[in-house]
Amino acid sequence: MSLSDEGLAQAYNNRGAASNLRGDYDRAIDDLNEAIRLDPKFAMPHLNRGLSYIGKGDYQRAIGEYDEAIRLDPKYARAYAARGNAYSAEKNYDHAIADLDEAVRFDPKLAAAYNSRGRVYERKGDYDRAIADRSTAILLAPQNAAYLNSRCWLRALVGRDLQGALTDCNESLRLRSGDADALNSRALVELRLGTFDKAIEDYGLALAKHGGDADSLYGRGIAKIKAGDAEGGNADIAAAKAIKSDIADAHAWLGQQATSAQ
Repeated sequence: MSLSDEGLAQAYNNRGAASNLRGDYDRAIDDLNEAIRLDPKFAMPHLNRGLSYIGKGDYQRAIGEYDEAIRLDPKYARAYAARGNAYSAEKNYDHAIADLDEAVRFDPKLAAAYNSRGRVYERKGDYDRAIADRSTAILLAPQNAAYLNSRCWLRALVGRDLQGALTDCNESLRLRSGDADALNSRALVELRLGTFDKAIEDYGLALAKHGGDADSLYGRGIAKIKAGDAEGGNADIAAAKAIKSDIADAHAWLGQQATSAQ
């Protein structure tokens, strides 16, 4: 292979990665195919082509791409992390954790892998490990608003260290002002703390950004009922159920439903 082929392969890979970021997955795949043709031993285009297939919802083809990236580079931490995310999307949590373990073994500073592993532990109901991994991700990437929001929401979910959760959400919103997900998380913390007026306000701000969010409607309904506005609360809960019929079951963990909300 000539140096010109190697340079061209890198250029096609870079352009394919840029197309992925724009959501233009078919164009990305065309470029990544060319990168692989020019340099069959180049692992990164397989990783990026896997991300293209993830974008298209084809998890099995994505996993195949990650398999090939790892075959070409057995210590490729990002490929293990990506494959772990694909397994997680398919609810194959044990395989996901095994891959994410490898990712952090080969790159102990890969914050995204810790965050992803925390998400898998959360889905498995192992909240202690989930919070620990989210905390490691934040130590490695303290300016990542999404990681801060994730730990805020998880602490609120389990009702643990609520003041710390509030700090996390405030910092997330400082970094990414007006983010609907972080507003929803902070509202949940405030609901847990019993500051219902603040919860209602934050749920309202989240709904102004994303009016069809059943979770925010349901949470605001509970907060209104707890604040003494049963009529308004039940109206929000009815609206939430119209969007997501099983919303009450999905929020049974909250332990905040009022009798009039059932």
